Amino acid sequence: MFTLLALIVSYLIGSIPFGFMLAKLKGLDIREYGSGNIGATNVWRNLGPLSGLAVLLLDMGKGVAAVLLGRSLGGAETELLAGLAVLSGHSWSVFLRFKGGKMIATGAGVVLAISPVLMLVALLVWLTTVAVSRYVSLGSMLAAASVPVTMAFLKLSVWHIAFGTAIAALAVYKHRSNIVRILNGTEFKVMKGGGK
Repeated sequence: MFTLLALIVSYLIGSIPFGFMLAKLKGLDIREYGSGNIGATNVWRNLGPLSGLAVLLLDMGKGVAAVLLGRSLGGAETELLAGLAVLSGHSWSVFLRFKGGKMIATGAGVVLAISPVLMLVALLVWLTTVAVSRYVSLGSMLAAASVPVTMAFLKLSVWHIAFGTAIAALAVYKHRSNIVRILNGTEFKVMKGGGK
């Protein structure tokens, strides 16, 4: 019963579209600008760094809140399920007709709450990739892919590694349009017009 409650609440938390809401307050439908994504990168590119940072922190907060909720209601396995639920809510929001963001910021919050070490490694992968390639999207995908690898290195449970693999696969799936643009040479680059 408590696990089901954690999943429902976590999904609803994830469904809160902070990027969409903040842009609406400024009179814009962020889905009609830039990449059309409601996440922090697109908000940053179209509304400026303060708005982008606000969305980043709020979306990360959703991930942290869901994991802590799951942990308090059911322990380690429930916190992982709550993490998947909040990411599902963010990616397929009930408030946006089951569309949403690419889950990187919310995923970062989930990973941070599970283990700060995981977050640190993923951040280093992201920073290195973006510094070399200037592709925010590529950095995001490789950072997500680093999560299950780091989990295995840290000898976390098989459930953690399965969870990490699932979110890495979801991150790549959500970035499939970015992959096409990277291969075509049309993806946005930082310092040349922004992120993803």
